[in-house]
Amino acid sequence: MQEYDIVIIGGGPAGLAAAISAKKGGIDNILILERESVLGGILNQCIHNGFGLHIFKEELTGPEYAERYIKKALEMKIPYKLNTMVIDLNADKVITAVSEKDGIIEIKAKSVILAMGCRERPRGALNIPGSRCAGIFTAGTAQKFINIEGYMPGKEVVVLGSGDIGLIMARRMTLEGAKVKAVVELMPYSSGLKRNIVQCLDDFNIPLRLSHTVIDIKGKDRLEGVTIAEVDENRKPIKGTEEYVTCDTLLLSVGLIPENELSRKANIKLSKVTNGPIVNESLETDVEGIFACGNVLHVHDLVDNVSLESHMAGKNAARYIKGMNFNNKETAIEIVAEDGVRYTVPKYINPDNVEGFIQVRFRVGNVYKGNYVSVYFDDNREFHIKKGILTPGEMEEVRVTKAMLEKYPQCKKITFKVEGD
Repeated sequence: MQEYDIVIIGGGPAGLAAAISAKKGGIDNILILERESVLGGILNQCIHNGFGLHIFKEELTGPEYAERYIKKALEMKIPYKLNTMVIDLNADKVITAVSEKDGIIEIKAKSVILAMGCRERPRGALNIPGSRCAGIFTAGTAQKFINIEGYMPGKEVVVLGSGDIGLIMARRMTLEGAKVKAVVELMPYSSGLKRNIVQCLDDFNIPLRLSHTVIDIKGKDRLEGVTIAEVDENRKPIKGTEEYVTCDTLLLSVGLIPENELSRKANIKLSKVTNGPIVNESLETDVEGIFACGNVLHVHDLVDNVSLESHMAGKNAARYIKGMNFNNKETAIEIVAEDGVRYTVPKYINPDNVEGFIQVRFRVGNVYKGNYVSVYFDDNREFHIKKGILTPGEMEEVRVTKAMLEKYPQCKKITFKVEGD
């Protein structure tokens, strides 16, 4: 059995940033396991720009952003295995992986960093009635067809869901000569970033139909058209608002699910809201020595945030190898999300482990205009920040400092909520 200090599962932006950070932390015995034939993860097919504004202070495409991290990892001589699929992980940090070159291998790690990313929610999860014809793709699959394989998925397109990938693909299909008839969104607000709505839909005059959904799919061998209808406040179709739209392609952008099959096998406790592991301020899961970062933890809006978070996971994994214990359950303060805040990452803070401050990232469950984000230490309101607009598509963050934690030494819980005044 091979033995390593730190094994990172996933060679995308999260895995690369974590590996570089762990190496900088003084750990040399590292291994990255990646199931694709190249490093870089999903960024390789994201050929649009808009990456790296926070970290590199310039606008890069996805492959350019990945290239900078890959280059750094190669310069630091961090070992990696490609085309290697991890099929099992247990709580003792024994990894079983399979590859064409090595066959089945077992690796014992002192620490594991989970960086598997996320996957798209497929059609099967939506229960849309109608025929099972060709021409229905998740937005990411269509993106791979166009940008990597060079195939055009279709000529007349309807996009269901207004997540960032759906918006970007509406623009991409238009640039390649397809006619995007509409982007249809069940909720009364878009779930993508504001800049993507402007740059991908408004600039190309693509209609965004809020509070609408696809209620029927027509087509025998190939998709011929879809029926869309308006929905009421309970998200049920309103009779009489049905409209038939002819199209040969339906793209689904209906949410991303963190890829946590391995986490379940290791008996890691998962959040019911994010479907990702529950972590403390050091990004350590409830299984000692297993850390998580990036989209496997919760779905991010910007890759820059993924890199920053993963940098922290790598640094803390290195500190764990050097003897630091992060999992002190007695002193942990729970962070509770209430009144409009859906979840927070991390879920627990051990004040002893906080060096200067901790970034608490969270998302809201609705659109709020002119409201406040408040943070309570037990019953004491410490934070009360006015926000012009809060939307579920944009991730928010609040900095909790060491000084605040020292101010309330007996604090049992920290509450995040949205308040009107």
